Amino acid sequence: MSGSSFDVTTIIFAALALFVVWKLRSVLGTRHEHDQRSNGRPDRTIPGQPRNDNESQPLEMHDRQANRVNEGQGPDPRRWEGLAQPGSAVWNGLDRLDEVERGFDAHMFAEGSKGAYEMIVTAFAAGDRGTLHNLLSKEVMDSFDRVISERETNGETVETTFVSLDDHKIEDVQVRDKVAHITVAFQSKLISATYDREKKLIDGDPEQIIPVTDVWTFARDIGSNDPNWRLVAT
Repeated sequence: MSGSSFDVTTIIFAALALFVVWKLRSVLGTRHEHDQRSNGRPDRTIPGQPRNDNESQPLEMHDRQANRVNEGQGPDPRRWEGLAQPGSAVWNGLDRLDEVERGFDAHMFAEGSKGAYEMIVTAFAAGDRGTLHNLLSKEVMDSFDRVISERETNGETVETTFVSLDDHKIEDVQVRDKVAHITVAFQSKLISATYDREKKLIDGDPEQIIPVTDVWTFARDIGSNDPNWRLVAT
């Protein structure tokens, strides 16, 4: 009785073992084919058709869906929000610049221009040619340098305190001869006083805050490896 039971049990386990081996072989064989295709065997999938394997299809469907969204919606309608009015000359100018200079970030430029404005104003007052040289075009640098040299010759010193930058606004955007030009209007408050060589006040007031409006134009070569914009007109 026990011998007969042992034989039946052995047969059952043998059958189960064969089934498991067959199942593993079928699974491993499928993966092997996939690995070979991934490791150099040419892909026979017809261009434009989804793959049969489930791993690749979701990714390709995602790509195609993203393209349809881009084609259907076009540019972000809020892309220059806070910088210009839709349909305005500035808005259209930013669109044009974005077309020829991929990666241009108008909002980052606007923030950077505020820092550049304060640096240039304070460096000019202090006669800091080193700082100015990195921020100005040659023509503007030559003009600023003449004023600084004249002050030095006369023994004059300028003390300027930058109180606040109250407003800044992009007023014009142009692309001419592969050069981008952006004009910005700045409204600031300063304290400025000029002294002669005897330290006598000859201009301004060290205790008076004065409002100042400057309209400056920055420029940069399209496609240049140098990311910096330089002041080209004041």
